[in-house]
Amino acid sequence: MTKLTGSKSCRMKKVFLETHNLKNLNTGFGQFNLHLAKALNDESEFLNDHEVILNCSNTDAKREIGSKLSYNNYSPLSRYPFFRIKRKFDLWHSVNQNTKIEPFSNQIPYLLTVHDINFMEEKKGKSLDSKIKLFKEKLNRSSALVYISEYTKQQTHRHFDVPNIPEYIIYNGNPITNNNLVITETGYNQKESMRPFIFTIGQVDQKKNMHTLVDMIKYLKGINLIIAGGLKSEYADKLKLKIKEEKLEERVFLVGRINEEDKIFYYKNCMAFAFPSLREGFGLPVIEAMAFGKPVFLSNLSSLPEIGGNHSFYWENFDPRYMANVFEDGMSRYDDNQKQYISAYIEHAKSFSWEKAAKEYIKVYSSILEGSSI
Repeated sequence: MTKLTGSKSCRMKKVFLETHNLKNLNTGFGQFNLHLAKALNDESEFLNDHEVILNCSNTDAKREIGSKLSYNNYSPLSRYPFFRIKRKFDLWHSVNQNTKIEPFSNQIPYLLTVHDINFMEEKKGKSLDSKIKLFKEKLNRSSALVYISEYTKQQTHRHFDVPNIPEYIIYNGNPITNNNLVITETGYNQKESMRPFIFTIGQVDQKKNMHTLVDMIKYLKGINLIIAGGLKSEYADKLKLKIKEEKLEERVFLVGRINEEDKIFYYKNCMAFAFPSLREGFGLPVIEAMAFGKPVFLSNLSSLPEIGGNHSFYWENFDPRYMANVFEDGMSRYDDNQKQYISAYIEHAKSFSWEKAAKEYIKVYSSILEGSSI
């Protein structure tokens, strides 16, 4: 059940990453796990005297990550106390706050990465009670905490009594690299991208607030709106109905989940990226869009001003005429100073690096293993 692959000396300190979300690389957590693991696989100096073990049975993920790490074959049964992993590690890293997979022993030093605590606003009743109980247990057993943004840290302290332990902020990296910036566009002839379009991407649910973009687009003549993301929600059904009732079927397109090539096509060819989200622990699409030098329009809520920086354009409310005015004004400023904006966006996107994130995690690992703080 917990068969390990890889040949590392038993004298090496063993760092276990609970990365079972690698089973589905099309999710946000799956992508976080994948990119962190790939970056750690390149940290040869640390790997010379540490064994990094991933909780993963996805052969595609293993192939993409590389051969310098070891693997524990993930079993869904390990979510239950009796079947927990009994091997002894020098450090257990719980890579997200939602996992129910825990070490058998409470004596193992424990690092927790907190992505968001949106459940405090999104859940109710027993579901909320269950999330709170799980999160409190993780907090109380942690030796140190990593947050993916200052906003996430503030929200955690607002809702919970955080133990007096070391806390760190390590931003996510940007998966868009120079290799992603060039794609083949031969044969692309989709009607939704035939005229200038605004692009947004994310799970199509209430917190993403995408209906405000549909309301706004009515006041922007000659511009389409493309919304990418999973459509299996009540909110998505309401959005479809709204588009139909407003007779916007030829201007607003729900394209569902898209692959990497399609995503890059939309980033590369959109006139602007829009993200009016209500709650974000980080907001990865923001820096993905910036990698292409695109003007970025965001809500001024949660972590988005922190991640979006000084050159993004922000909505302070969601009145559709106001949003349209902010958009037109922002586009005018962008067009008048395009070179400066493009340069600022690209440099800002480059500052979020998985290589940098991996090195910062290694510092945290080392501090816990050595019993010190950084």
